[in-house]
Amino acid sequence: MAKKLVVKLTANFERNLADIELFLTEAKAPQAFDGLLGDLLDTVIPNLERFPGMGRPFLNRAVGSVEATNALTALRAKLKAVLANPDALREYVIDHYLVLYAQIDGNIHLLAIKHHRQLSFDFEAHGANH
Repeated sequence: MAKKLVVKLTANFERNLADIELFLTEAKAPQAFDGLLGDLLDTVIPNLERFPGMGRPFLNRAVGSVEATNALTALRAKLKAVLANPDALREYVIDHYLVLYAQIDGNIHLLAIKHHRQLSFDFEAHGANH
């Protein structure tokens, strides 16, 4: 039987969780954060322990701009120093969240997590400054 992988949370992942908790509290949906933690503990982590390659390779995503192409090229160069296989950097989508993770030295490292609404623009706040 294969050795069970260990899932580790990076400091960045923990900061992202704190940001999500604040975001959901401000949106008057703190119970959604409890649900996220439950999903991470009951679904995401056990799934990654058993099937680390289940997420989509992050670097295989289509890019639609020069800026994104340049950023992806720079990221690939940086990853060569850390990852033997660039496909080890993967994304896992669960409900309203995207989890970025990598398999490094027999462990799964949760690198980042974002709620899709954290990426939206606040046009009302922007207009109030003018």
